[in-house]
Amino acid sequence: MNIDWGTLGEYLKLDHQTLKAMGVTAYTAIISQIIGVVVGLGSASMQRSRNKVARLIAGTYVWLVRGTPLIVQIFFIYYGTNIILGFQLIPRTVTLFGVGLPGAVVGGIAALSINEGAYMSEIIRASINSIDRGQLESAQSLGLRKTVAMRRIIWPQAARVIVPPLGNEFNNMLKSTSLLSFIGINELFNDAQVRYSATFQPVEYFMGVAIIYLALTTVWSFVQAWIERRLSAGYTAARPVENSKTRWATRAMGLKLGAGRAK
Repeated sequence: MNIDWGTLGEYLKLDHQTLKAMGVTAYTAIISQIIGVVVGLGSASMQRSRNKVARLIAGTYVWLVRGTPLIVQIFFIYYGTNIILGFQLIPRTVTLFGVGLPGAVVGGIAALSINEGAYMSEIIRASINSIDRGQLESAQSLGLRKTVAMRRIIWPQAARVIVPPLGNEFNNMLKSTSLLSFIGINELFNDAQVRYSATFQPVEYFMGVAIIYLALTTVWSFVQAWIERRLSAGYTAARPVENSKTRWATRAMGLKLGAGRAK
């Protein structure tokens, strides 16, 4: 079977239908990641709490979510919760700021957020634990409350540790939105499925959607490199200095194009 390059080229021109699907992918990923970070922050705080019940709840949540497939969680939250609870938890349509959203989108965002929260919980907890506890104790000995010391001393340092894995998590989130096609959300993968079912040209459309996903994640790689560079300003002593091209090549392809050292 030969590839119809004309069909692939037409798909990559990104007509209105594909652009709309790309928009659904983008805003679903962004909203889910933001909520996931908030959930992860709460879970990490509970895991560090002195309250045994809070630690048990957070630990069980992380264990349960990380131990089951995301696709199962999506189906369970969208279909299972309504059956178990006996009422329509996720309505068919939700109006948010005057904009109507299909219930499937809301359910999908909820599933992705809950899943992401478990992974962010571990990332945040590990990042805080990587900071020398003596800094917190020194701050408290100088009269700072624990909350103030965490906000002014621990969190700024932990943020530099959190950003790289957080960026990788969002990269993964962009791709994970493709699973929402199984509950009828018209995102990028579903758009390709619809076109394939009408033309029976799977290679062309799925190759095209792969190229679009690759473009989205590549753009995000540049954004992530810029964020990391801004956060690491003033902390590059005795570490290799990379320009944006080198940094992107190292992250995206594992290439090391050479780097100098900070003076």
